[in-house]
Amino acid sequence: MSDSEHIDLLRNAMQNAYAPYSNYKVGALIISENGAKHVGCNVENASYPQGQCAESSAISAMIVSGDKYIKQIYIMSEDKAGATPCGGCRQRIREFSDSDTLIKLCSSDKTVKTLSISDLLPHSFGPENLK
Repeated sequence: MSDSEHIDLLRNAMQNAYAPYSNYKVGALIISENGAKHVGCNVENASYPQGQCAESSAISAMIVSGDKYIKQIYIMSEDKAGATPCGGCRQRIREFSDSDTLIKLCSSDKTVKTLSISDLLPHSFGPENLK
């Protein structure tokens, strides 16, 4: 699947986001190690702390399917500079990634920037720190 096909999947997820309070819709697409695709969108709630980010939704879909490793994650908003994940989602992405994981920040029509997890979350704490 090409980058433009990934962008189409992301755009659809983003357009289906439920963001009546912030009006900041986000879509996420995870490609797991076996090539499976898992999408998510943000879902807000009138009780703000109860919402769910797109990245978290996509990670949940990945886990439900039985996958545990993020090979690539695309994150899209209407921000022309590309969507960046919140701090909590950076840690969630870190939980299921390694130095080979690519994080692609996207506007509504293209990939704007590609980062590694160490770019996104330098000096991070991960599962290996608990061994």
